[in-house]
Amino acid sequence: MLMWSEGTIGIPDAKDKTKYTACRYWVKHFEEPSQYGINEGRISKLTIRINGQDAANYDRGWDIEPTCKEAETVLAILLENYN
Repeated sequence: MLMWSEGTIGIPDAKDKTKYTACRYWVKHFEEPSQYGINEGRISKLTIRINGQDAANYDRGWDIEPTCKEAETVLAILLENYN
């Protein structure tokens, strides 16, 4: 079964813990792992946007690898939850 999930993850600022970076994400994931998934897992498509700009994009392969620490953190969270 195919599922799309989307949402926003707030990443705390390293210097000021009262500030967050809002990271929007869209994930296409399946019940079973696939050769096309990230790390051959269940996520076959993924977009992470920060301030309206693509910070990572995966569509059966990396089009844009994570471009910043916040995108790397969001990717780690999404891999834990969906992959």
